[in-house]
Amino acid sequence: MKQLQFLDYVIFFIYFIIVSAYGYWIYNRKKSEAASTKDFFLAEGSLTWWAIGASLIASNISAEQFIGMSGNGFSMGLAISSYEWMAAATLVIVALFFMPIYLKNNIFTMPQFLSQRYNPTVSLIMAVFWLGLYILVNLTSILYLGALAVSGISGLDFDLCMWGLAIFSIVITIGGMKVIGFTDVIQVFFLIIGGLATSYIAINLVSDNFDTSGLMNGLKMMKENHSDHFHMIFKKDSTHYMELPGLTVLLGGMWIVNLNYWGCNQYITQRALGADLKTARNGLLFAAFLKLLMPVIVVLPGIAAYTLYNQGLFQQEMTENGVIVADKAYPVLLNLLPAGLKGLSFAALTAAIVASLAGKANSISTIFTLDIFKVYIGKNKTEAQLVTIGRIVIVISMILAIVVSPYMGIDKAGGFQFIQQMTGLLSPGIFASFIMGFFWKRSNSAGALFAIVGGFLIALSMHNNWLPFADWSQVPFLDRMGWVFVICVAGMFILSYVLPDEKKGLTVDASMFRAHKGFVWGSVVIFIMLILLYVYFW
Repeated sequence: MKQLQFLDYVIFFIYFIIVSAYGYWIYNRKKSEAASTKDFFLAEGSLTWWAIGASLIASNISAEQFIGMSGNGFSMGLAISSYEWMAAATLVIVALFFMPIYLKNNIFTMPQFLSQRYNPTVSLIMAVFWLGLYILVNLTSILYLGALAVSGISGLDFDLCMWGLAIFSIVITIGGMKVIGFTDVIQVFFLIIGGLATSYIAINLVSDNFDTSGLMNGLKMMKENHSDHFHMIFKKDSTHYMELPGLTVLLGGMWIVNLNYWGCNQYITQRALGADLKTARNGLLFAAFLKLLMPVIVVLPGIAAYTLYNQGLFQQEMTENGVIVADKAYPVLLNLLPAGLKGLSFAALTAAIVASLAGKANSISTIFTLDIFKVYIGKNKTEAQLVTIGRIVIVISMILAIVVSPYMGIDKAGGFQFIQQMTGLLSPGIFASFIMGFFWKRSNSAGALFAIVGGFLIALSMHNNWLPFADWSQVPFLDRMGWVFVICVAGMFILSYVLPDEKKGLTVDASMFRAHKGFVWGSVVIFIMLILLYVYFW
């Protein structure tokens, strides 16, 4: 049954009213500050550590995880969890080494960092790249996959679902980062509770189909019948090696993906840039613990769906023109839930989509308004006028994403893999320019331009197999990212030595990287848990 029942609608509207009313209350509580760009874009000094951590997860977890990662759980199994579990380790590193540099040097946006460390040309080029990436890849994917899921669950028209998600997220976003940050706490609550409920029901359905009962028996049946879906590291002969190439997830390109995403990404770092260092670090640590939980919510349902599919359930629902569509796994599962729980899971999915859309739209607005409009067009505009421009940009970017989303090929690549591969065209060059800018004072603007523009062109050429020396179409995209990163770093070294030293290093000293005891012990716990998980599921 695809339609929601009355009880489902009641639960969904309770969620909608709570989020909307709380957001409106937050907005009105300090309405006078809404005219300040730092308050609107960064919520300076307003977000607590738990709000920062929750907002990071709410912005990160969206349709590409619920739909795309569950789809990967269906097709390849637990190994796709590397994106989540390696992110937990990455968040600790970003909190320890990246955040002190940003906060000590008063960095509020990523293009501002590039302008301050290199020059305005590097900053402008990267700002344009980021806007293109956020609108044409991130917003479009979330809207498209989100509408696909919501339509599949509710039976509502696809276009209506897409516009509804966009409008709901716009309402939250125009209140500024403070509204986003605190409403994200509620979004994450629904996301986790609803997600866990879906996982619980799905695994219990497995138990029922094997004439047993209970959560542990369900997990046992999944592992016994499909042990290939419970390995974290693929060997070369695996059909999924191209997506997750063996030890690369621990020692190679996966680090570039995660360090670029969590450490050099406006809509992620933005949550912590308005806080003091201790609060920012605690927020990132809290997000790291939540990351350890995410595979239970977004991957296990996909594996459960695969087990049920092989037991003969929903064979027709999972296929399209005779081909299995893995991204249908999560919506199909939701349609099996009883009334009430289906509404809760529907609210969780909507919360994830809307929170992520709001975060990305705010970052698009921040980059355009502060790094392009204010610098090159509206130098004399007041704070209130800049905030107005930011709100207009939010609406325009959302409309643009809706218009172009059907033409991006999101459905062909698989939602999660589409985002990773498209983002991977820029990640190596961006990360190289940041990491060299952090820790090597001689790094210059020419080197940064080579890394950002040249790295993108090299990655694009590899993606389309235009380069000689190898059949790049047979090289896993994570390994291609590793090669591009090495080329970018080498190019930066050469250009920085050949050309005059610009002497534009940042303020960096060893004392910045000292962490308080709570953070240290929390980090130790995370790394121990990661080691145990990888050893057990190797």
